[in-house]
Parts: sequence; C-alpha cells; structure tokens
Amino acid sequence: MRLRSWKARSKRALVAASLTTTVVAGTAGWAVGNEQQPLTGPPPGTSSWRADHALGVRLPDPATASPARIAAFFDSLSPAQRHELVVRHPSVVGNLDGAPTALRYEANSRSLRAERAREKARSTDPDLTLQDHERARSLVVRYDELLAPGRQILAFDPRGRGQVAEVYGDLAKAEHVSVVVPGSDIDLSNFDRTHDEYGAPAGMSRSLHKAAGDRTAVVAWVGYTTPVGIGPDAATGRLAEAGAPRLVRFTQGLTASGAPRPAVFCHSYGSVVCGLAAPQLPASDLVVFGSPGMRADSVADLHTTARVWAAKDDSDWIDKVPSVELFGLGHGEDPTSPGFGARRVPAEQAEGHTGYLAPGTDSLRAFARIADGDHSPSVNRPTGART
Repeated sequence: MRLRSWKARSKRALVAASLTTTVVAGTAGWAVGNEQQPLTGPPPGTSSWRADHALGVRLPDPATASPARIAAFFDSLSPAQRHELVVRHPSVVGNLDGAPTALRYEANSRSLRAERAREKARSTDPDLTLQDHERARSLVVRYDELLAPGRQILAFDPRGRGQVAEVYGDLAKAEHVSVVVPGSDIDLSNFDRTHDEYGAPAGMSRSLHKAAGDRTAVVAWVGYTTPVGIGPDAATGRLAEAGAPRLVRFTQGLTASGAPRPAVFCHSYGSVVCGLAAPQLPASDLVVFGSPGMRADSVADLHTTARVWAAKDDSDWIDKVPSVELFGLGHGEDPTSPGFGARRVPAEQAEGHTGYLAPGTDSLRAFARIADGDHSPSVNRPTGART
C-alpha cells in the first residue's frame, strides 16, 4: 500500500514537473545567465567594528551575537557612546538587528551620504569607463532619493544589487508592526518604483500603512537576494534558503528593540522565504499572497505559532504554476488549497499577480484588518482550516 501511494505521488510530481517546464517555456523561458549569488554574512564594515576597542569594551560580533544581546549592549551605553559608534561604524550600526531604531536611521543616513560622495567621485574618475561613469551617476540619483527628508531607512547595504528596508509610520510608538517581504526582481534600485507600484514593496507598504492607520507601522524589507526573471533561481529554494535566516534575524531585531511581534506579509517568491523562516519567525501572523508555495504541505509543516493566511485571485498567473516540489524544483502545495489549512483571505477584487494591495480591493481591506490586529470573521477562513 505504501509503495503504491509513493508511486502515485511520484507520478503526479513528475507530471507537474513537466507542466512546470511547459509553463516556463510558454511564457518567458528560463532566464539564462541570471543566476544570482546571495548576499550573506554580517554587515559591511564588520572587520573594523570587531577591531574597535575605543569604548573600552568588546563590541558584540554582528555575525554571532543575537539581536537580544545587541539590544542589551546598546541599552548599557550612554547617548554619547551610542553616537560615537554611529559616527565610527555607520554601515554596521545601520544594519545591526537589535540596535535602536533611531540610531539605525541616523547611521543609514550617514552611510547613504558616504556612498553618494563615493559615487560622485567615480562619476568623473578618468581611470573608469564611460559605463562606470553612467552607473555612478545613476547611483548618485538613487542615493539622493533615499536621502529625501522624511524617509526612514532602517537598513542599507550597497553590495551586490543592494538591499534596503524602509519604515512607514512611527516604528517606535506603533501598537502593531507589519513587514512586507517581496518576490522576484526586487532590489535597491526598484523597491520603491512608481510603475506597477503595488507590485513593489514600498508601494505595498505605503498602501497597507494608509489602510491600517497610524497605530500600525509597516516595513518594506528587501533584505535578501531575490531571483531575476523566470529561471532556476525562481523555481528552486536556493535564494530563499539564504534569505530566510536574514528575515528571522531582522524580525527578531524588531522585537528585541521593543516592537510588537510583526505580521509578515509575503508576496510571490517571498512566501518561499517566509515558509522556510516560519519555525523561527517571531510573527503574530504570516500572510502569503500570489504564492507559488511555501516548501510545506500544510500549516502544520510550517511549525509556527503564527496565524497563517493565504490569498490568490483568479486572474493571478501564479495559479498556472503546478503545486509541486520535486528534486528541488517547485515550492510545494498551494497555500490557498483547503488541504493546506491556511485561513483564506478574499481576493476577488484584486487583479493579476501584483494587485493584492491596490486601493479599494477586498484583499487590502482584509490585510489591513490583520495588520491592525483584527481577526474578525469578516476575514474569511475555509472549513477545516487550523485556528
């Protein structure tokens, strides 16, 4: 009996894998040459931080110290000592999960100004190519935008394609916090794009914050290397496996610095990251939308205490992707399927793969209630879902 069951599952998986290949071939094809190398490890400048004994104490290692340990360390410092660390090590403090929010804003502002000055110098460096000059000028504009008054940059790392986290609302005073985790093709250059606004984490976060109200702060988190295009990176969990520990550490840093347990909203490939992070994620709610799967067969397989929600509209192309994981390809069961056990979020008014947080949609209204801590029956739940 077990052998027949295994053979049946294997046959279904092989068929689904073939369908996956067909879907990819029929859309854009594999994005050849776009394999991404994930950014891992501690923040830039860590070596200098580790060697600094100016305060007369050993600074906590960004690679090994827990966010709670880092929060306790900063609590032990005077305001002058905290400021000294921001001045001496802005790239570390700005990305140090567990450090006070205000210090991270200040540190990242300093890092952005330093990177802007560096790129300005590169834009006219005679030893560089015209392509280098153009790239440098583009980065100067990008950093000018991020330095605009009122922006709250909670993380900034210019390495690779660049990573960033931006806060909407007052994180220090918020009664509720949400974190938005994006899917493919998102990085420092386009996380706040104005075209397809609600498919980018900044647009999603602004929309969610406006709908939820001032009691809720929302963080657009681009803290992992996302896939580019449709290809092996998007079809496998390799980048999600590298990103999951970073998401865990980031959310642990929020709670260690005094924020409530966040609701984590995971779009598309971001839901793969969230699924792998789930067992260690200090989240109150885990909300996936436009998900290709979470590398789990059910809510129970996520091993999380968070409430798990799922949304998918009928016009989302992700619905054509087979729900399978075989030999590392695919991401498993559809989280909106009744057997998965997630609470279903209505999404009849959303359009396409990136319309879930568009103003006026039923999905945005439901997401806002979740973000604001309201779990009323008006947010739908399928029969048999886990509570």
